[in-house]
Amino acid sequence: MKQKNKGFLTLKTLTKSNVWDIQENDVFRMWEAAEKDADLKDNLRHYSDIIRTAFELEEVKVDKPEVIKKYEGRGFKVGMVKLDETTKVKWAIKKRPIMRVTDLTYENIRHISAAKLLEVINRNFGGGWESLSQSIRDIIESGFDISTTTLPKNRLRKAGSMYEKKVADGFDVLEIPKGTWIEAIFAKEKPEAPKPKSKYDNDDDDDDYDKDDELDEDLQDEDSGYADLDEDDDFDEDKLAEESYRTTFETDPEVLSLEAEDVSEEEEDY
Repeated sequence: MKQKNKGFLTLKTLTKSNVWDIQENDVFRMWEAAEKDADLKDNLRHYSDIIRTAFELEEVKVDKPEVIKKYEGRGFKVGMVKLDETTKVKWAIKKRPIMRVTDLTYENIRHISAAKLLEVINRNFGGGWESLSQSIRDIIESGFDISTTTLPKNRLRKAGSMYEKKVADGFDVLEIPKGTWIEAIFAKEKPEAPKPKSKYDNDDDDDDYDKDDELDEDLQDEDSGYADLDEDDDFDEDKLAEESYRTTFETDPEVLSLEAEDVSEEEEDY
């Protein structure tokens, strides 16, 4: 139930991504730990929706041994949860399996291994990488580095080949026979990109650095930018005026003169 590099998960820190890191018994333990929180009742829908992302969740309405046994026979874990001071219910919970490529999502892709991924791809009718839809490939490549090659069987594992180099570099490989040729799909988990660090982040607790002072300096620098315009030697006021009044069309002076005479005649008629 420990989130990777981020400490222990609780009901409040559960998200639609990290919920894939926990198992059925963890859900019951986390819910029990949160029962004393005053805001549990107000967030029941929110918490249950997150849990349902990775788990099938059903309320056991008939609390009889034979009914419980049927749930357990289907792979569910059954336990009691407290919704508020007066309400307790029994839940049946089962982790959603990732068996087909259509089970893969952006939320769960980083919570399976490369071996598990290739196992899922292999169940896709043996069609290989190109048989997957673009949307599924995008999901996979958001969490894994993927490479493929298709070669005759006797050339696939030759010394110095791509196969040898990828395996040495830590990639898992899936081989899909295609007649006398073989498609090899290589997969390796991508490292999670570090969160961009703000210039205001300060790792040294003893540093007397004042963030507000730097912000003030930045604002002063921005204000001073207007003064820099006045000091620009290339600034030409006459040229600017010329550009501001320049028209986007040209007209014959004789035509303009005729138009002016027409306007004068119309005024005389009035």
